[in-house]
This record gives sequence, C-alpha cells and structure tokens, in this order.
Amino acid sequence: MKNASPISPLRRTALRRLAAAAAVGGGGMLGLLRAALAANPEPGIRSMKGMVTVDGKPAAVGQQIRPGQKVVTDAGSEAIFVIGNDAFLQRESSEFAFDANAGVVVLRYITGKVLSVFGKGRKTLDTPTATIGIRGTACYIEAEPERTYFCLCYGDAVVRPKRSPRLRKSLRTRHHESPLYIGGGSDADVYSRASVANHVDAELIMLEELVGRVPPFYGKNDDMY
Repeated sequence: MKNASPISPLRRTALRRLAAAAAVGGGGMLGLLRAALAANPEPGIRSMKGMVTVDGKPAAVGQQIRPGQKVVTDAGSEAIFVIGNDAFLQRESSEFAFDANAGVVVLRYITGKVLSVFGKGRKTLDTPTATIGIRGTACYIEAEPERTYFCLCYGDAVVRPKRSPRLRKSLRTRHHESPLYIGGGSDADVYSRASVANHVDAELIMLEELVGRVPPFYGKNDDMY
C-alpha cells in the first residue's frame, strides 16, 4: 500500500484480532465477531488514545456522541466510536461532527482523517470540497481545505464537488477500486486518481464488528489491503 502512515497501536490491535480470527476459519471469524458484539453492544466512544475532546471537553470511553457535537483528536490521538448503526475510526489531528434534523443525517468531515462504515439509510457526508451521498457503505476520507481524499471502500456513493456541482460522479465499488482526490479549484482539477492509502481491511472488519456486521468482501477476496 503506497504512502501508508505508520501503524498505530489501535491499528496493530485490529490486525492482531484479524490474524487470530483468520486462524480459526470463516465460521470461527463470524462467531468471534458476534461474541465481541454481544460483549460490547452499546454505542458511544469504544476506544481512545491520547487527547480526545467532545465539544471542547475531555472525552471518556462510553460517552455517546449526540447530534450537533464535535469530536476532535489532538496530535498522536485516535478515537473509535459508534453512532447508531455506523462506526468510525478518527485519526489524529482531526475534527468530525454530525447533525440529524428531520430525518436528515449530515456527517461533517471538517479536517483530518476518518474511516467510516455505515448501516442502511441515506446519509450526506460533508467535506471542505465536496458533498457525498451514501447509502449503507464504507469509506475513508482525508479532509483538507483545498482537496478531499475519498476512497469508497465498498458500496455506492454520489460525489458532488462544491465548486462544480454539475460534475457529479456516481461510484460503485466492491473493494477499494476507485480512490480519488476531489479538488476545490477549476473544473479541470476537480477529480484526480489516487491510490489506496492509510487504511486497511482489518480496520474495516473491526468497525463492522462493532455494529454486528461483516464487510461484503470478507470470505470473497484473498487480496486484502
């Protein structure tokens, strides 16, 4: 995987869990996922490292993230949390918030890096350079003021660049096929190809586990990221 970040302790934990599960086969993997879910069924912050705040106050494991609140991770920090039937891994130096009004869910990737898995239902992802409509999928976003890195790990999405909404793009992927950058400049620079970077399948499996699911690629593809 090109340009990958050093593996953090949380990521190492995910990889160890995946390796242990793989050793007992597909049926054993599903059993382990269900057992882990039964042991930890509650939403909220499930794990954190370093300085994590919610609305400017120190966060705590078990704390729920409610509409209108903002989660911020400091340098060297990470947080894993569950909101409804969605789960998130927020990396260091990142800001994330969500709103839910009149049945409309908007997830705001303000800055930084977040890996997300989503259950059924339409949601809108808001980044500095694009709005992205999704329905039951998974993605990794790196949000910067002038561009957004977007990997649709699996599922469906409609991307609308904020500067050029007429250049909307529909995506459907099964396993990281179409990572791209979404720019905030001229039409010619709106989309550019990217490689899969800074997220791995073990993390997707771990996040889906927290909400009682397995990724659609599990057991169907030996080419793991």
